[in-house]
Amino acid sequence: MNLLVTGGAGFIGSNFILYMLEKYKEIQIINIDKLTYAGDLKNLKGAINDPRHVFIKGDICNLMLVENIFKEYEIEGVVHFAAESHVDNSIKNPNAFIETNVLGTFTLLEVARRHWMNGVNSYKELYKNSRFHHISTDEVYGTLGKDGFFTEKTAYAPNSPYSASKASSDMLVRSYFHTYGMNAVTTNCSNNYGPGQHEEKLIPTIIRRGLSLELIPIYGRGDNVRDWLYVVDHCRAIEKVFFEGKSGETYVIGGHNEMTNIGVANLICNTLDKICPVKENHLGITNYHQLIQFVSDRPGHDFRYAIDDSKLRHELNFQNQFDFETGLEITIDFYLNEQVAKKS
Repeated sequence: MNLLVTGGAGFIGSNFILYMLEKYKEIQIINIDKLTYAGDLKNLKGAINDPRHVFIKGDICNLMLVENIFKEYEIEGVVHFAAESHVDNSIKNPNAFIETNVLGTFTLLEVARRHWMNGVNSYKELYKNSRFHHISTDEVYGTLGKDGFFTEKTAYAPNSPYSASKASSDMLVRSYFHTYGMNAVTTNCSNNYGPGQHEEKLIPTIIRRGLSLELIPIYGRGDNVRDWLYVVDHCRAIEKVFFEGKSGETYVIGGHNEMTNIGVANLICNTLDKICPVKENHLGITNYHQLIQFVSDRPGHDFRYAIDDSKLRHELNFQNQFDFETGLEITIDFYLNEQVAKKS
């Protein structure tokens, strides 16, 4: 299979590529990434010299480029990660989110339709099993109160330019299934974490700032709740849906690890205190908890995300392998080793 992965130099996309190359020897992956600040070829160091991995620096909004990729590599499947994804950035510069997340998704869908299909509900014989898998977020569902869970039937209620742009792309994918009969699936995941995540995200921010004895900013009082999904479990779930999910369906993917932001910060600080105690310093800091600083909440900050992924677990027999503590230990160890490498 010739599989196009978009955004494959990003955190989740690169983990997915490495996972798939290790597991499936017959797959060739064509990886297109614009290499914005969130994409880094270092994430692909285990694949960059693999002959089954082809990297193309480019923009998914470039229609001619995308068309040429489909033709040259005879693309048989798409796993679409490429997206602007940081909420704070979407508040400052929403235009980039509309361009990449909406127009980029449209470009990919339209090229895939032309390349794979003869017409409505009619696939070319060579591409009769081709599938478009769209990676999305639970943020499209808005916010929860103290109770309840997001499911595939939850109404869309995006509260930021980022989540609105992802909701728009979800609807485009849905429309290509219902209008043209495209073989498409969508997955909406909870907050990912793991080694190599961009430093703008919460968990890397806490770890990096803690290790550097810098203040750790926590929005509001830190009582916002997120469901944390270890990136390898996310990759496993994507694999399951791509190969076994029902066309036209949406599957939500959760980590089953609900925790407040301040709870995450305290857990990381506790772990760092045990494995890397604070050394004597000019700041007078004796433990990592002293670095936590509450800052003004961001506009439209969703209170709680939580996912009920019964559909994924029951229909596709999927089970997570990593609990939060185990995944967090692996993640902290990665950043500790990274810090040691920088100093050496």
